[in-house]
Amino acid sequence: MAYVTIRFSVLLMILGVVFFILTGSGHPTALIPVWFGLALLGLGILARSDNEKRRMAIMHVAVLVALIGCVFPLARVAMHGLVLSSPAVKEELAMGIICGVLTFLYVQSFIAVRKARKA
Repeated sequence: MAYVTIRFSVLLMILGVVFFILTGSGHPTALIPVWFGLALLGLGILARSDNEKRRMAIMHVAVLVALIGCVFPLARVAMHGLVLSSPAVKEELAMGIICGVLTFLYVQSFIAVRKARKA
């Protein structure tokens, strides 16, 4: 999952930079996905550890970051009433979906690891 985390982090960083440029580089809040991407990138790099317990702890922190990156933007989109007229709402929706997919992949991975341990 470390490499998946790194790929999703790059996707979030691209999303933030693209929307920052599209909004005329005048809205620093468009860079919020970049910060989430940087956090996930760091965690993805750290998760390439050979130490299983360390890797497990790092991945649990990463799923928390991804979950926050899913819930908060989607909650803000819901508050706007799903009106996709502003770039901010589009970016929040995209970030929420990206982080939601990543969270889903983490949960699937955790389930698979737990099943493998029981077998």
